[in-house]
Amino acid sequence: MTNGRDEGNGEATEEVSIDWRQFVKFVVELGPLVIFFVVNSQAGILIGTAWFMVATAVALATSKLVLGKVPIMPLISGVFILGFGGLTVWLQDSFFIKIKPTIVNLMFSSILFAGLFFRQSLLKYVLGEAISLSDEGWRILTIRWALFFLFLAGLNEVIWRNFSEDFWVSFKLWGLMPLTMIFAMSQVGLLQRYEKTES
Repeated sequence: MTNGRDEGNGEATEEVSIDWRQFVKFVVELGPLVIFFVVNSQAGILIGTAWFMVATAVALATSKLVLGKVPIMPLISGVFILGFGGLTVWLQDSFFIKIKPTIVNLMFSSILFAGLFFRQSLLKYVLGEAISLSDEGWRILTIRWALFFLFLAGLNEVIWRNFSEDFWVSFKLWGLMPLTMIFAMSQVGLLQRYEKTES
């Protein structure tokens, strides 16, 4: 179908196009978590962590091969998954994989706040190719994301310290990911308000 028209009945039809790059990004971010969730439910958190590490390495390699690069945040998170996951498997102690989200989110929050202290919106270097904002817009967006990462760090501590391992693993997939998506969508108004237009 090249002209968008059904030759049998003459009615116009819409062509369906798939953005494979966005699909790959989605799989890179969500795929390892899904595998972690499934394997944990069947074999426990230690085996789940081992599969989580393998899936993360494969996802990062796939991103490099298909997209030509690995986004900075999945890369940093992946390094911590391999590091803390390795400690978890080696020492047979799930403590290390449980505190990984706390440490990673605290690090992201600290980096963003440190950038603001030096009057730099480091978030601009991560998202600058996708969106264009005024300096004030970048400053506000950076503050909001820094606070959100701080919130996620605290939330992870509450969950893993007060609930079962299975609940914590489920929350990583069904709680943290939706919360992050909802928060990102809630910033649309700010993006529109401070969008930088060509003069």
